[in-house]
Amino acid sequence: MEREIEQFSTYLLQERHASSNTEASYRRDLKKLESYLKEQDIDKIEEVTEVWLNSYILYLEREQCAASSISRNIASIKSFFQYLCRIEVLRRDPSWDLKAPKVERKLPEILTMEEVNCLLDQPSREHSKGIRDRAMLELLYATGIRVSELIGLTLEDINMQLGFCVLRQGGRERIVSFRKRTAQALEEYQKKARAELLKGKESPYFFVNCSGNAMSRQGFWKLIKQYGNQAGMKKEITPYTLRHSFAAHLLENGADIHAVQQLMGHSDIQTTQMYRNVWG
Repeated sequence: MEREIEQFSTYLLQERHASSNTEASYRRDLKKLESYLKEQDIDKIEEVTEVWLNSYILYLEREQCAASSISRNIASIKSFFQYLCRIEVLRRDPSWDLKAPKVERKLPEILTMEEVNCLLDQPSREHSKGIRDRAMLELLYATGIRVSELIGLTLEDINMQLGFCVLRQGGRERIVSFRKRTAQALEEYQKKARAELLKGKESPYFFVNCSGNAMSRQGFWKLIKQYGNQAGMKKEITPYTLRHSFAAHLLENGADIHAVQQLMGHSDIQTTQMYRNVWG
């Protein structure tokens, strides 16, 4: 299976223009399947049957994997075997009848406007790190963008004068606007803090860490949790909390759901629809 997984990964990146995170997720799921099949002495892709795939799903359930994790694995497996049938490596798809477990969709944690303002006020403007953190939190709430999009922003992606940023992911682009308050926070960071954090280095990324390198997802998760604790929040605060709050507040204030779907970058409007239920 190793060769076929490599071919599929290349297809995802070069033809589907999937993000590196998406490709890595598919690869990880398929490598787990490959390891399981090898333990059953299944080495060739032609030997994989419906029975073996169902056996693997049962194995994941016995290992007490979450339903959401099993569903993601099934989606990866189905995409993989559909691809192999399309390029005629296989004549029949052994995954066609795999059924994903029912996943209970939990309503996301939403902050009130008072809680949002309290969180955004936590970073100190007395030092460069605090100025940067305030700008990041402001932009995250003002636009509802994903963490990967936030830390991937370059200097060229942000137009503070006109108040918008360009997001590029998986070969696609979308433009999101932000308010004057956010533009002021970004401008303060660029003028007062970014050069100090860079320490003489150069970087194409707009947000950099205290070593002058690109911000990491883990680094941002830590700082937002820190500010949540600092604000005395009892709710679990993650980067997704601000993203979810952004969408819920827009809908609560009468925004068109299709406009919110576009701003959030959701492919399925049902994903956006759930934000209408959070106050119920």
